[in-house]
Amino acid sequence: MAIADYFEWTIDFEGQKLADQLTHLILISFAAIGFVAGYALESLLVTVGVFAVGLFLAAVLVLPPWPMYNRNPQKWLASTKVK
Repeated sequence: MAIADYFEWTIDFEGQKLADQLTHLILISFAAIGFVAGYALESLLVTVGVFAVGLFLAAVLVLPPWPMYNRNPQKWLASTKVK
């Protein structure tokens, strides 16, 4: 098994759409929560901390090629070689 096989991470088009939607949802939600919490506590550290947690959560959920991102794989045509 080659090293390249470990980096052969595939997700389908629907998985890309889901990953994009999750990223936006998580980051916007944590930004809003962080802003409200930081404003209420008058602390920029709380705002940045809450957003950092959201950023970490988004990275863990979106960056690896989880199986939920490859539920609709495309069927490619067979290769035709002209001789």
